[in-house]
Amino acid sequence: MRTSKIKALIKLVENSGVDELEVSSWGKKVRIRKRISSNGNNSSCNPQVVQSVPDRVNETVADRQAEVKAETPPPREENLLEIKSPMVGTFYRAPAPDAKPYVEVGEKVTRGQTICIIEAMKIMNEIESEYDGRVVEVPLSNAQPVQFGQPLVIIEPA
Repeated sequence: MRTSKIKALIKLVENSGVDELEVSSWGKKVRIRKRISSNGNNSSCNPQVVQSVPDRVNETVADRQAEVKAETPPPREENLLEIKSPMVGTFYRAPAPDAKPYVEVGEKVTRGQTICIIEAMKIMNEIESEYDGRVVEVPLSNAQPVQFGQPLVIIEPA
């Protein structure tokens, strides 16, 4: 919410009989309260602005901790190698929807072999294996969004 709108709301509260006003806009809340003096009147009207966080405030700490644990990948064995995404895009396991995937779990791969495609800005980028070894895991499903540095394929070195 813009500062000019907040100032207008403060003036509205100052000039009215309203003691408190709360407004929500685009997931943000602004609450304006009049400070009531010790003698009980509103003569010292010093509005107080409290800006709250988005509507997810009601989420409990335990719920958020559970989300963080779910997002954290389990630790991998030290001898495994990850081929990470060099870009943001969409992960594809095969060259076409009806085609066989480039690699499957348990298959051997060689350095330079295409392991998947990442579509970025309507361009299909073939991603090649950086290592020789055996595919242990493909943590992404087909047509899933992928972030920079996210593991695409986990390989046990040969």
